[in-house]
Amino acid sequence: AILVNVPGEASSVMTSLDGYEMAMQGRAGSALAIAALGSLFAGCVGTLVLAALAGPMTVFALKFGPTENLALVVLGLCGAIVLASDSLIKSIAMVIFGLLLGLVGIDVNSGKPRFDFGIAELADGIGFITIALAFFGIAEILRNLESPEDTEKFTSKITRLWPTRQDFRRATPAVLRGTALGSLLGVLPGGGAALSAFAAYMLERKVSRYANELGTGAVEGVAAPESANNAASQTSFVPMLTLGLPSNGVMALMVGAMTIHNIQPGPQVMTSNPTLFWGLIASMWIGNLMLVILNLPLIGIWVKLLTIPYRYLFPAILTFCVIGVFSTQNNVFDIYVVAAFSVLAMIVLKLGFPPVPLLLGFILGPMMEEHFRTALVLSRGDFLVFFKHPISLALLITAALLLCLVLLPRVRKGREQAFQEDA
Repeated sequence: AILVNVPGEASSVMTSLDGYEMAMQGRAGSALAIAALGSLFAGCVGTLVLAALAGPMTVFALKFGPTENLALVVLGLCGAIVLASDSLIKSIAMVIFGLLLGLVGIDVNSGKPRFDFGIAELADGIGFITIALAFFGIAEILRNLESPEDTEKFTSKITRLWPTRQDFRRATPAVLRGTALGSLLGVLPGGGAALSAFAAYMLERKVSRYANELGTGAVEGVAAPESANNAASQTSFVPMLTLGLPSNGVMALMVGAMTIHNIQPGPQVMTSNPTLFWGLIASMWIGNLMLVILNLPLIGIWVKLLTIPYRYLFPAILTFCVIGVFSTQNNVFDIYVVAAFSVLAMIVLKLGFPPVPLLLGFILGPMMEEHFRTALVLSRGDFLVFFKHPISLALLITAALLLCLVLLPRVRKGREQAFQEDA
């Protein structure tokens, strides 16, 4: 994500926005170090939160049902639209396009295929890795090949391998905010690392003193999402261990593993299986420590990748992209899908459409549909149910206020001028 602008997972998308710009400016070492140290701090805090506040946070998480989760997703989508550094109409279009792409596959309720054009390989939908590599990895390669002068930034200079004092001063508040937000959102079933990273980046857009620098290589753009996604990864164990509700695919695998060993996840797991609970806590500490031990000493090696001439580097990046796509499902068809979306990515990028809202819509779309349909089933088709719950009503009002704010002529004009100055 930082060195070659290829996010390997959803939570790395936001890191790549500023991390890659820092690498292009010769500050790849600083970006990697801040990401590693921020992740270590957030992981430790998230582990402490899990150990100390699992019970109270479970009570809070129980207040989030399908209606609240839907409102949270809507707020995230509205935030992506408002904070996108491009035209409001283009941002809305990309979010809707992402939502539509997320609907490809089998309808969970009816079991019928949707938008698969009769292609059996699309029955399971389009993978996130496919979209991310097309719009970030391969599209970036094609853009660099189209503008050879941009590739000189890779080999022109590599300044420091360690963050400056100024970097640490600027990153510290972002790490603290990202850790707090990620710890909170990770507890919510369906929250997870990806939503936390997006939310942390959006929060920095609003409260950071250097918000106007985000997207141009600001250290806050690396520190906040990296801290948020790692904190959320730790606290996502809370709903799994206390409620038996997996918040993501990894937690679903954990539930399966515990069931195999005759351990039933639920409120009694901490008292009936203390060895398991505290063993997990210990493993998180060890894992976070190993992350830093492996990352920091090797920063010099990773950064040297950028000194490789781009004519040699881009075929290697392309090769690893293809291998990564194929290895997810061992399906050659996925490579063809990446190629098709890479062409589409170049078209939409040339037209000035931002890719991040598309990815957010693609990630949150299936989640939003699931919560929407579940809420309607439980309420027997009452659409007013989303306004009857205080938390969901508050979240929806916040989302509406965000959209109204950006639509005001004076605010919209100032927003466009600010983004033009950033560019």
